[in-house]
Amino acid sequence: MASPSRVGDARWRGALAVLEEMRREPGVTRAVVAQRLRLSSGSATEITARLRDLALLTETPAATSGRGRPTTVLGPHPDGPIVIAVDLRQEDWRCAVAALDGRPKIVEAGAHASRDPDHVIGVIAEAVRRLHERHGKRVRAVGVAVAATVRHGRVVQSSTLGWDAVDLAALATEAGLPLLIGNDAMLAGIAEARNGAAAGAATALHLTIEVGVGGTLVVDGQPVGGATGAGGEFGHLPLGEPGVRCPCGATGCWDLAVDGRAIARRRGDPPPGDPRTYALTAIARASQEASVATAVEHAATSFASGLAGLINALDPDVVTLGGLAQPLREAAAPQFEAALTGGLMRFRRSDPPRVLAAELGEDGALHGAVLTALDQVLTEAGMNAWTADRAF
Repeated sequence: MASPSRVGDARWRGALAVLEEMRREPGVTRAVVAQRLRLSSGSATEITARLRDLALLTETPAATSGRGRPTTVLGPHPDGPIVIAVDLRQEDWRCAVAALDGRPKIVEAGAHASRDPDHVIGVIAEAVRRLHERHGKRVRAVGVAVAATVRHGRVVQSSTLGWDAVDLAALATEAGLPLLIGNDAMLAGIAEARNGAAAGAATALHLTIEVGVGGTLVVDGQPVGGATGAGGEFGHLPLGEPGVRCPCGATGCWDLAVDGRAIARRRGDPPPGDPRTYALTAIARASQEASVATAVEHAATSFASGLAGLINALDPDVVTLGGLAQPLREAAAPQFEAALTGGLMRFRRSDPPRVLAAELGEDGALHGAVLTALDQVLTEAGMNAWTADRAF
């Protein structure tokens, strides 16, 4: 067999296509992959054998009914490539590892003892260093989801963390690994479009409410990031109260009309230190207290009206709601649906896009960070680098 690093492009494409099927559908069989990729049985057997030799996948016998040719279930090799995914949120952080099947396993986590960026980055960098030390050359990339605006792959501002421009390069500098950084809502949207509630949709709009509202438009599995990658900052559309200044520096941001800060302001409470927890508590109490219900309904209708505007402008096949967006919708369902329908252009009302709860829950951004890191690994260059490292 030829040296893997010298295999022609066509053969790598076949191998990568098999690995992509394994990633897209964990537990898929070799027979199904061969059918989807229009491979002969012999070609599928040859490719999977080569991938086994490279510690990229394993094959285990598939359960059969006793008829037909036996086949195998494809899975990631126990000594194969992995990526590290970081989820850097307002109150805490999480680190996960994932093999080529894309399933993150959270292995380290912690609350922020301080919001100082040097402290936060230092703590997470140490966790990444430990994981790299533990797994060695198996680690091929680090994907980071951060609650911040990301431009040209760099954090330029985070209203929720109170940061301006912050360099996250230290998270992977010592390890010398590729670092892929993305806004958390954008990455969650990618994950929902590829593997979650919007799977199969050509154009998917994802919105999530945590502290403010974020999201992305995903077309054919890729986010529409704009000229610099900072697109999708829907929370800073001027859909809120004109006189209210946002921590981002603008006034009238939609962020401040739909989250825990909006509910607190409506009730006359001081701005909450943890808007997410405040909103969750208010949503839970809405059915028992009229004043809380009124504030929650106002936030829900503000969100629904803005969503209608985005549907009119972006024309998605499906909309997914993450974070607190779905609980907010459910807490004031009649008001939400009325505001959504009322905001749609007339021709859309008879056939609006489906609005679905996100399937990946609070792990959506983590899944998205894994996906972008694996996108870097599952390339011809990534495979050549893997085989070169295994030669030593």
